Amino acid sequence: MLKLLIRALIKGPVTEAAPEKQDVKALADKIDGKTMAKLGRSLVVRAVDAGSCNGCELEIHALCNPLYDVERFGIHFAASPRHADLLLVTGPVARNMAEALRRTYDATPAPKFVVAMGDCAIDGGCFKGSYATLDGVDKVAPVDMRVPGCPPKPNDLLKALLALMEKTSNTA
Repeated sequence: MLKLLIRALIKGPVTEAAPEKQDVKALADKIDGKTMAKLGRSLVVRAVDAGSCNGCELEIHALCNPLYDVERFGIHFAASPRHADLLLVTGPVARNMAEALRRTYDATPAPKFVVAMGDCAIDGGCFKGSYATLDGVDKVAPVDMRVPGCPPKPNDLLKALLALMEKTSNTA
């Protein structure tokens, strides 16, 4: 224990650098503008863990920490899919979670979007081919955007949300 304390005092905490506040604000402002144009209000996200290792969930939580604080830009997380515009799905979709994901998708009102977050949600990732998974979200629900990474960083997720809103604005 004494070694750990001395190391922490000498080297400081082990963490990565904080994102540039201007970059995060610029991304979030663009997303806010696009969601207002497309949805007429803020963007409400329902996070769905379909069998992940929780690495992606930690990055989703980082979106709400003081560094990113995405709620100040109109991006909110909802507990119910009935209040959501977007399903943010993580994990390779375990077979016993497929029906729950399907019901969640059906309960989300239109217009709705599905984002597959992480390599596992895209194609099963390191669980691909396992008897216990379906190898990706697109086996259960149509996917509008894929965010690669294991896990993707919060900035990558914000960029993907912006790209999704731009894509849907151009097609509407």
